[in-house]
Amino acid sequence: MGHGVVGVDVDPALIEAAREDYPGPDYVVSDLAEMDLPAHGIAEPLDAILCAGNVMTFLAPSTRVEVLRRFATHLADDGRAVIGFGAGRGYPFQEFFDDAAVAGLEPQLRLSTWDLRPFSDDSEFLVAVLGKR
Repeated sequence: MGHGVVGVDVDPALIEAAREDYPGPDYVVSDLAEMDLPAHGIAEPLDAILCAGNVMTFLAPSTRVEVLRRFATHLADDGRAVIGFGAGRGYPFQEFFDDAAVAGLEPQLRLSTWDLRPFSDDSEFLVAVLGKR
């Protein structure tokens, strides 16, 4: 692979702060619903995508499937997207899994915490490991 870590955020100020605080990765200013890394010179598919910090719940609901579709498009065939967010934030977990399926992603592992505790119906947090269908 030609690239190591790539950071993407829609806010140029946050990308500039990341460049200053954590030099090394490639940083791209982009809306996740319009993410096109090859257009930024990053042509190789990604081995992993990490989407933490409740990002999915901050997206406009109308863009959720498109963001997940773009994740799938950018993943290598055996790549993984790891997405975490909390319950009670307006995006029910089952709706997320339904959206992921529409986007071409399927859950390979469902966890309730970043320290790998099992997911259950009453979990307050979801960490989903998704792969391409």
